[in-house]
Amino acid sequence: MSGLSVISGPTAVGKGTVVRYLLENFENLHLSVSATTRDPRPGEVDGVDYFFLTKDEFKLLIETGQMLEYATVHGSNFYGTPRQPVETAIAQGKQVILEIDIQGARQVKASRPETKTVFIAPPSWEELVSRLRSRATENEAEQAIRLETAKTELEAQGEFDYVVINDDVARCAHEVLELIQA
Repeated sequence: MSGLSVISGPTAVGKGTVVRYLLENFENLHLSVSATTRDPRPGEVDGVDYFFLTKDEFKLLIETGQMLEYATVHGSNFYGTPRQPVETAIAQGKQVILEIDIQGARQVKASRPETKTVFIAPPSWEELVSRLRSRATENEAEQAIRLETAKTELEAQGEFDYVVINDDVARCAHEVLELIQA
């Protein structure tokens, strides 16, 4: 089965963990590598985790129509999906997964209505706050910005085809797989 699926949800909900589980345990799934202008986190590799670009490089891709979707996230950095690798993978018969933010999900759904969209939700607000704080990748000010953004993102879950609660990574991943392959 080939096609395009979007997995989205608020910061620290575990989207990346769920997607990693899917890729490690199931065949014919292809994760599209996003581009960003933020600095790499420890251990992240350019071209594997993200394409790390300057703002000028990113703007050029937008201007030349080479981005499937893009957004400014948390008020400071660009994130987006280069179009060509997605189209190539779908043409090769792969099920392509985009792990992207709410703004990007809206753009993809608008331009490709056949895309299946899955919103990963936390079991509770308190759990989301705990996950964000425990990962310790942002300072307190950045965490506060991300939590404000998360409130807005949680309100958008009704726009998605499916909502899956991430209370257990394996269970969540299996449910997501069933939905995108249905």
